[in-house]
Amino acid sequence: MTKPALGSHPFLLGFEQLERLVERTAKAEGSGYPPYNIEQTGPTGYRITLAVAGFSEDDLSITIEDKSLVIRGRQVDEDEGRVFLHRGIAARQFQRSFVLADGVEVAGAEMENGLLHVDLNRSEPERVVQTISIRKG
Repeated sequence: MTKPALGSHPFLLGFEQLERLVERTAKAEGSGYPPYNIEQTGPTGYRITLAVAGFSEDDLSITIEDKSLVIRGRQVDEDEGRVFLHRGIAARQFQRSFVLADGVEVAGAEMENGLLHVDLNRSEPERVVQTISIRKG
């Protein structure tokens, strides 16, 4: 007997996209660079912090694409005329994606001591009670 997929359970009507969301999130993880933290800052607040030492504000971009927060970093290689005896600090680009739930919005971003902080807020959905009338057949 096969186990039904999460989105096809009979009590989860309209949640077919949930499985696609889980798959997309798993693909977004990618490499471990740059390292990051996610913390809860309040009942409806979150903060994502990325370690982006060596990047300036101009090297970073933060966008929202298809319900995902996408943070990209690209450094300009200024190594013309420099001779490295050892190069352990790589100037590499990165992309980090975080899938956002409905109602989660970016409140702002700031750089501080080589850390990029992105603050998020989740708005509480309106509680709606709706009565459905039954027609006589």
